[in-house]
Amino acid sequence: MTVITISRQFGSGGDEIVERVCRILGYRVFDKTLIAKAALDAGLSDQEVVDYSEENYKVAGFLDRLFRRQQPVAQVRVWKEDVIGTRQAVTVPLSEENALLLVQKAIEAACRIGNVVVVGRGGQVLLKDCPDILHVRIIAPLEDRIQRVKAEYKLERRVAQDLIDARDTASADYVRRLYGCDWSDPFLYHIILNTGKLELEAAARLIVETAHRFQPVEIK
Repeated sequence: MTVITISRQFGSGGDEIVERVCRILGYRVFDKTLIAKAALDAGLSDQEVVDYSEENYKVAGFLDRLFRRQQPVAQVRVWKEDVIGTRQAVTVPLSEENALLLVQKAIEAACRIGNVVVVGRGGQVLLKDCPDILHVRIIAPLEDRIQRVKAEYKLERRVAQDLIDARDTASADYVRRLYGCDWSDPFLYHIILNTGKLELEAAARLIVETAHRFQPVEIK
């Protein structure tokens, strides 16, 4: 069945919608388990998993962008053999480029298997040329998101709004800097759902119905 990518504004209810879609369709969410398999295939220790997603992405500073400085995003262990063939784990820095490639390979491998929802991680751009993948974006008015984040995280209004701004900025910068695309570009998506107008269950049902009926347009 159709693979689904979901991009969501922070506080839009996107994660709850993903859970409902997976429950209805029997899908799994792309997660660290799938990344771990790709890590093993890439020669990384099975004890080291790097999920380079928007949640742990930090907006690059001006000087870093100006001088294109590449700071390691993690220290990981790789399996290496010495001259006599003894296998051991060696700690090495993992660059942003290699971390991104690892996640990309894991996403592509998961999509070949199917029945998966890829949340964030630039899936709408990475998989934009795959004809059998449904791309969804979930949005909501700022005030609705503030109220949802306040309630969920037990935060004051100002703190909730600052968190929304920080998370949305990181997501937008992740897609722009790593993929050269505008995160909010409507042409990246098949459908855009506004949870200010839809209950979360209704939004999930719309995604499920669209996935069942999905027929990509053939470009001639």
